[in-house]
Amino acid sequence: MEINRILIFQHLRIEHPGIFRDFFKEDGIECHVIELDENQLIPDLNYYDALWVMGGPMDVWQEAEYPWLVEEKAAIRKVVNELGMPYVGICLGHQLLADALGGEVGPGEHTEVGVMEIHKTSMGKNSPYLKKMPNKINCLQWHSAEVKHAPVGMDTLSYSEKCSIQSLSLGSQVFTMQYHQETIASTISDWSTIPTYNCLLEKSRGKNFADELEQEVSKNISDFNKTARQLYNNWKTVVLES
Repeated sequence: MEINRILIFQHLRIEHPGIFRDFFKEDGIECHVIELDENQLIPDLNYYDALWVMGGPMDVWQEAEYPWLVEEKAAIRKVVNELGMPYVGICLGHQLLADALGGEVGPGEHTEVGVMEIHKTSMGKNSPYLKKMPNKINCLQWHSAEVKHAPVGMDTLSYSEKCSIQSLSLGSQVFTMQYHQETIASTISDWSTIPTYNCLLEKSRGKNFADELEQEVSKNISDFNKTARQLYNNWKTVVLES
């Protein structure tokens, strides 16, 4: 299956696909971004070859505060269950997929904010999505909610010490991750301006942690981007061969 047009659901303008935008551009892929938090309408899904859903400061259960979540979840179900389109979800996009397909999402027992390790599960070690990637991966985490139970039929590919479901897959169609593989140099400075994110950061790591985290990400950004490149290449291979 060829990927020529990707639909991207965003929940904040500064929480975008990051380094993956460079990879899309290199491959000549047309990207159509919908800012759901700005009440932009979801277009005809049939026009696109894949859906990527990004992170955001809202939670999947806050439908009263963010009514567009209802339509977004319906679109995700249609993409996966009816259209059979490839789906990639990051952070909130990971949780929305789980919620939309009958899994359980709720507040985590532990907050994860910072550069942290994730580990492949036995399924992850054999997954084409994580091919040529080490069994232990450093990545950026920034969440307090988590997937408690995966939807029926989905495989858990990675975990951390504080969160048992860090990435999910459904055959060659769906890949989601709780962590942030899209990280670029401006990610921390951008996200720390978001009140909800800054509050979570200060609550979990202290008031001066933003500067420390930015330095830590800067030290790791080359490895982050190499891992993102491998993940993207793996995803393309999986999709093209499906």
